[in-house]
Amino acid sequence: MADKMFNVGKGKLMEYHDRVANNDPAASTLVIVLLQANEADATLRDYTTLALLLAGANTEATFTNYARKVITDIDISASTVDQTNDRREADIPDQVWSSAGGATNNTLTKILYCYDSTGSQPDSGIIPIGHADFSTTTTGSDLTAQINALGYARSS
Repeated sequence: MADKMFNVGKGKLMEYHDRVANNDPAASTLVIVLLQANEADATLRDYTTLALLLAGANTEATFTNYARKVITDIDISASTVDQTNDRREADIPDQVWSSAGGATNNTLTKILYCYDSTGSQPDSGIIPIGHADFSTTTTGSDLTAQINALGYARSS
């Protein structure tokens, strides 16, 4: 689950998730970004775009074979309402980076969940909506970000 929400994403994560799942607007995506250095959570939550976040004291991963993961409507289902437990839940598949590192390795700290309304926004148009601790070091082996079995987000 996303440990923390960005202030700009509070109350909107489920909306953004469902917009991607429903292809509305067409080509909207969720973008998964890994960090190898980050500011304190209290500072992170105030960023309103990925560009501003990366201009701060936050460093995106650079390990061999790293690329941001892009999640589209074909990768996910709409969020679900759990009437019994009075909440809404959303899930994404586990994310895998093949042969992560080796020539260049990183010690990673965070996984970010972001929203891109067109699928081609510059970082200044990508909205960070949630993040979780992701403490691992690349070695050249496959790297899997195992998403919580209950989903990556829950709203109650």
